[in-house]
Formats: sequence, structure tokens, C-alpha cells
Amino acid sequence: MGDVKTAAAVHRALKAEANAEKAAFFPHFFKTGPGEYGEGDRFCGVTVPHCRKIAKAATGMEDGEIGKLLGSPMHEAREVALFIMVGAFKRAKTDEDRERVYRLYLHHLGRVNNWDLVDGSAPTIVGGFLEDKDRAQLYRWAESEDLWERRIAILATYHFIKAGDFKDTLALAKMLRDDSEDLIHKAVGWMLREVGNRDLAVEERFLKTHYKKMPRTMLRYAIEKFPEPRRKAYLDGAIRTQTGAKK
Repeated sequence: MGDVKTAAAVHRALKAEANAEKAAFFPHFFKTGPGEYGEGDRFCGVTVPHCRKIAKAATGMEDGEIGKLLGSPMHEAREVALFIMVGAFKRAKTDEDRERVYRLYLHHLGRVNNWDLVDGSAPTIVGGFLEDKDRAQLYRWAESEDLWERRIAILATYHFIKAGDFKDTLALAKMLRDDSEDLIHKAVGWMLREVGNRDLAVEERFLKTHYKKMPRTMLRYAIEKFPEPRRKAYLDGAIRTQTGAKK
């Protein structure tokens, strides 16, 4: 493939890897129909491994060209751009370099607009940058009307979780507990499960307070790896509470 240093070159590389069958399938998978969360998004049918390969070939791409990719209506072009940014953030030697990537991310935040784009970028870029800084922005995003900003808020904490820092995950999970969107239920439950993978007692203290009011999907994700009797106890307790049945 060689070096891919411009947005136009990335689009050519994507076209070369395009798969018509996947291009037809992805719009259904990513819910792009009218009124769905990915409404209007377009796909050329390139898989994640191939997007990563193109992004690797584009290492060192200038911010202006990355911005062009993020402005593309093509989902995979935005995905490549975000993979390039994640790679740049990981390679950055100074906080100034990391902040440059973070600011570029914020400038194009509205283009990080599907769950895979959020999940593949927010933990590294947002969580990584805010690791030793004021994290108030996460709480502002958690109160946003924008689904993807709320998901970015909770997914960014995955970086903190990996470092054994659970405070913001738990606080944001509490804020988002009653969210109306299934994609937020899944994200919160997933992050709670990751907390439990590292400190089960911390997760169970949170669940003790909140599980009876948690949306069922959120709870299922949170307790996915619990022993079956423990899972059943949580689910049965939540059902009794949510249906108003007697204990």
C-alpha cells in the first residue's frame, strides 16, 4: 500500500478494499435508517482490520488532512481518521502533543457519531488526556442531549478503570442510570463490569444501591460474568422491584 498521507489517498485505499456485500450489511448493523441512531451514515464496506491497516500506512498525516477525513460522510473514512489520531496520541512524547490530538478530537466531536467510533477512540484520547487533569468535561457530556457525547463520557473512564481509578466511572454510571438510550445502558453496564473485573467488591457496593432501578440491559451487562446463582439473584430482585411484585 505504501504511505497514505492525504485524505484523498485514504479514500482511494478504502475504495480498493471496498466490499459490496458488507456495504449493504453495515447500514443495518449500525442502524442508519430514518429515526435510528446512525441515520444517514454511509459505508463502503471496509472491515476494521483493513481500516487499521490503512491508518497505519497514514501515520504522520497532517491535522488538516485528518480533519477532511472526519468531515467525510463515509463511516470508514472517519474510522480511519480516529485510528490515526489514537496512534498519534499513543506515540506522543509530550503533553503538548497529546493536547493537540485531544483538541482536534474536540473540534470534530460531532463526527464521532456511532458507537464503534466512540469506543475505539474515547478511552485513549479523552481518557488518556484527562488522566491527570480536571475531568469536569465528562460530567458536562453526561448531561448532554447528544447520545454520543454521553457515551464518550462513560467510555473515556475505561482508561481510568485500567489504572485502578473507579471514582468517575461510578459517578457517571449513577448520572446515566436512568438514561433512555439502550446504547448508554450497554456502555454503563460494560464499564461497571470492567470495574468488577478489577475489584468485585467495588462493583457490588454500587449494585447494592442501584441494581433494582437499573435498566435490565445495563444490569445484564454489569453482571455478565457473575456466577449464575448470583446473576439470578440480582435479576430476580430487579424484576420484583421494577414490576412492583412482593418480595
